[in-house]
Amino acid sequence: MDTKTIMFDAGKAQRKTTKEILEAVYAALEERGYNGIDQMVGYILSGDPSYITSHNNARLMISRIDRDELVEEILKAYLKK
Repeated sequence: MDTKTIMFDAGKAQRKTTKEILEAVYAALEERGYNGIDQMVGYILSGDPSYITSHNNARLMISRIDRDELVEEILKAYLKK
């Protein structure tokens, strides 16, 4: 029997990647009948959280990511870098 103690980091286990958050926010916007892309662009350009629905905690999730980081991740994905 292994007697080693294993450390569990709940914060690390619950963190979502930026991509997962963007996908979840997009899905929440679409579920509410919004154009997800338009709403997310509005949020990124203005910083106004009212562009993002609070449905499924979308506003809370996206607000935890710096907007500069969002733009950087989107550009990396677009340019495949």
